[in-house]
Amino acid sequence: MSLDTLRRRLAKPKTSVQLCLLGVAAGLLAAILIILFRLTIASVQGLFLETSEDFSTLAEHQRVILPVVAALMIAVFADLTGFKHYRLGIPFVIHRIKHHYGQMPIWNTANQFFGGAVALICGFSVGREGPSVHMGATGASILAERLHLPLNSARTLAGCGVAAGIAASFNTPLAAVIFVMEVVLREYKVHIFVPIMLAAVTGALATQFVFGNDSELALISINTLSFWHYPYLILCGVVLGAIAFSFNQNLMLIIKTFNPVSMFPRLMLAGLIAGFIGYLVPEAMGSGMSAIRLAVEAPDNMQLLTTVLIAKLLATLFAIGLGIPGGLIGPVIGLGVIMGTLMSFFAQYISPGVDVSGTYGVLGMAGLLAATLHAPLAALTAVMELTSNPKIIVPAMLVISAAYITALQVFGNRSIFLQQLDFQGLPYQVSPASEALQKVGIMEEMDENFKLLYSDDKEQIKDTLSAVNSQTPLIVFDEQNGYRLAEYDLSLMSDQSMSISYIPLQGLSSQATLSDAFDILKDKRSGAVYIYSQKDNKQIMGLLRWDQIRHILTIRNSLL
Repeated sequence: MSLDTLRRRLAKPKTSVQLCLLGVAAGLLAAILIILFRLTIASVQGLFLETSEDFSTLAEHQRVILPVVAALMIAVFADLTGFKHYRLGIPFVIHRIKHHYGQMPIWNTANQFFGGAVALICGFSVGREGPSVHMGATGASILAERLHLPLNSARTLAGCGVAAGIAASFNTPLAAVIFVMEVVLREYKVHIFVPIMLAAVTGALATQFVFGNDSELALISINTLSFWHYPYLILCGVVLGAIAFSFNQNLMLIIKTFNPVSMFPRLMLAGLIAGFIGYLVPEAMGSGMSAIRLAVEAPDNMQLLTTVLIAKLLATLFAIGLGIPGGLIGPVIGLGVIMGTLMSFFAQYISPGVDVSGTYGVLGMAGLLAATLHAPLAALTAVMELTSNPKIIVPAMLVISAAYITALQVFGNRSIFLQQLDFQGLPYQVSPASEALQKVGIMEEMDENFKLLYSDDKEQIKDTLSAVNSQTPLIVFDEQNGYRLAEYDLSLMSDQSMSISYIPLQGLSSQATLSDAFDILKDKRSGAVYIYSQKDNKQIMGLLRWDQIRHILTIRNSLL
């Protein structure tokens, strides 16, 4: 199959073998980037840490210096590449997918790779999933751009890259698919779902090949909870929902408070705060694994767990709020496990002699994750995959439902990603008409039966119009007026003469979608655009009229 045939096939909003194979390729490319990212972190940390993410073995002065030096390196690199390329992470990816078909600027990705790696190596309380999602979307974007694929399929491939990034980061392919549908794309379509699912599987398998099949929660033991725990679980969910709301509000407060401060002093302040917290509570450093390890090793030490919880909460809020390039999900997982473990202290009285600390730790993670991200289904799926234990499903449903409803209904909480997008002024909402039209490539609907005339001679244009079929559009070109659609003006026709009207035409690349044509023509509700090939010297390939777009919106919208 030629590339031109492939592009035309991908312009259709349908599941195809070609799109699925490209989804696998995008997933593999994303997985390679993330594996390199994780290997970089692991290899550098191995030079000075006995155990990955365990900063408690370092001397006190080292725990202070590391984050400060990291913040300086991040700031210098961002300055060299231009601070305008410092919009990073999941919120930025959501914006680019919704409004730019997932096309990712390369320098933003360079900042994300370098800054995220340095931040995680040096103990900032950030997660690796933010950089993973960003790099996954970039890998898919590069693939789509190199092949000059239609932008509707490029958008799908960006979702594939995000899914592969999440799967490669946490080894949770199903949760990755649900996360993309629930948080990033915020829609469920079969022709999108299948390639994203294959990309997630590819990302997970590639990661398992390099790092093994261990999950983040492999250390935690799960025990069955009796029915008498369920009322207490609902109460725990309510508390977690309130904490999630408070977490989101305080994070946004820090972002808004320090927004007037320039990036360099803001990053240095983040390094100083992280160093101070690391000096006092080394267990609070790192993404989330150290917190999970602590909850497993010392579930009965309430004083230590409470101290680490407070310290890690502050470390996460200031690191993310001040602009350290890392993710939010990893720290939220660690915080949730600690909160759940603390809640298990009172649950011991419901089932004396049964160790339920691990079970409650996982449930705490599920509730906090669902309420913070507004992703209840993704949180439930992640718990199921990370524990590989069906005993957790019903309790997790109770906690997630209570936490999510409390955060949403009682406190009016919104997804932290959407709050960040609103504050940054990055649009993420698309009108229903544009969203439907984004799924169809312009090559699918263009009229290829046209006549092209390079002349402005009126008599020649009249002769050509008379010669061609009445159903065949005539496009004329001259240096002064550019491309125009020539038609008989029926309102001015008479027996003696035939008047010609001209409709100016604006060009669109063959990669464009119907949404791009809609944006050009929607104000006039008339007219047409011509479609040109990027590969063949911008040669005209076809014509698309407003009437065709209106027909799709009114008749075929339900099929999209």
